[in-house]
Amino acid sequence: MRYRKKPVVIEAEQFDISKLPLPFSGRGDPCCFERRDDHPDGDRWYIHTLEGDFECTQGDWIIRGVKGEFYPCKPDIFAETYEEVSAAEPE
Repeated sequence: MRYRKKPVVIEAEQFDISKLPLPFSGRGDPCCFERRDDHPDGDRWYIHTLEGDFECTQGDWIIRGVKGEFYPCKPDIFAETYEEVSAAEPE
């Protein structure tokens, strides 16, 4: 059998350290980031997700999933997977 992924509209913001906290609409739990300074190459930023903590780098996209959860996505994968929708399009 074959399946097609259902189309879904998501909220996403690009990770930018200088613009924290990210301006999500406020539905559900806030997006939670943590700066850790224990890496030998310098500070790292992590996002708390349902699957654990994931490192975020400048320019990553932070996506709010269909159940209000957050997760990071690299810019090249985001560009291949998502396209912007107009405000007039239904969710």
